Amino acid sequence: MLQNGERVRVLVVDDEKSIADTLALIFTLKGFEAVAAYSGEGALRAAEKLKPNVLISDVVMGGMSGIETAIQVLKDLPTCRILLISGQALTVDHYKAADINHCRFEIFNKPVPPQVLIDYLDRCA
Repeated sequence: MLQNGERVRVLVVDDEKSIADTLALIFTLKGFEAVAAYSGEGALRAAEKLKPNVLISDVVMGGMSGIETAIQVLKDLPTCRILLISGQALTVDHYKAADINHCRFEIFNKPVPPQVLIDYLDRCA
């Protein structure tokens, strides 16, 4: 719970629908308010409605990358915590995009056990 008694709102973004849906379901069952999105563009639309406290996003997706998505989310929600998950080494371009925008993210390597993510969310509460 957040200080005002609200549940942590989590936006999960992955272009692999089954991953995003499964994580959102797990988080919901653990007491978080979780929504799944399947693209960066979809995440931005969902973020407008959900106003997440935490964004958990895959880095490499078709269209908008997870880093580009996070940068955009932070423009509207500067206190949102960002956790990026990548199965690949991040490219120099991704690092440059984040650095140019003065954004710092936590990055986990895939695969990430769900309990590790739940522990992360518990620390955000």
